[in-house]
Amino acid sequence: MTFLRSLLFNFYFYLLTTVMALAGLPLLAMPWRWIMRYSRLWTQLVLLGLKLICRLDYRFIGRERLPDGPCLIACKHQSAWETMVLPNIALRFAACVMKRELLLLPIFGWYLQRSGQIPIDRRGGAKALKDMLAKAKKTVEDDRPIVIFPEGTRTAPGQQRPYHVGVAALYKSLKVPVVPVALNSGLFWSRQAFHKRAGTITVEFLPPIPPGLSRDAFMTELRDRIESASDRLAQEVKRESAA
Repeated sequence: MTFLRSLLFNFYFYLLTTVMALAGLPLLAMPWRWIMRYSRLWTQLVLLGLKLICRLDYRFIGRERLPDGPCLIACKHQSAWETMVLPNIALRFAACVMKRELLLLPIFGWYLQRSGQIPIDRRGGAKALKDMLAKAKKTVEDDRPIVIFPEGTRTAPGQQRPYHVGVAALYKSLKVPVVPVALNSGLFWSRQAFHKRAGTITVEFLPPIPPGLSRDAFMTELRDRIESASDRLAQEVKRESAA
């Protein structure tokens, strides 16, 4: 049943995405807020499909910890799921730090560019970092939160990758609170992105890290909080499955 449900959802997902991408083309001439509202609608319909077809739901824990003003959201990255849900559902018009190659995707890349996302050339060295910081400062001035995945790529549950220095550079430059985010999405929507398993994805917003720490202290604190909480969420799912 998991395979059939996943197959049906994938058909629904790609049909919905194609129809909405084409129907929304006139919005590319509008301000970025219009595009983000449209993106939010798309995400809500995707989540509805996941719930009805795959019986996959979600919940937020600690959402009240999000600051009222601009902040940096540093999230564990296990699935494509959080790239949709964090900017469009959990947060208000957030911008994501993402690899520049996504802008080259037909039509989809146009939406990313016009919605004020923050692309980075991962091979660009110091210049790429400087460009990212400039775009991030403009995003904060627009009163938008920023989402970054410190590991830079999806990681299977229980695994860790080195945290990139970009998150420390943003922390030092922007001087806004950093909210670590743990999750267990990879247990339900795998890195291969085909199988979607029934259950409830948990996203936990952890206590914010205030500005002012040294780079080493910040990186250690961020990594320890995210990894320990993500491991705990994974273990909770495994205990529930075994019960």
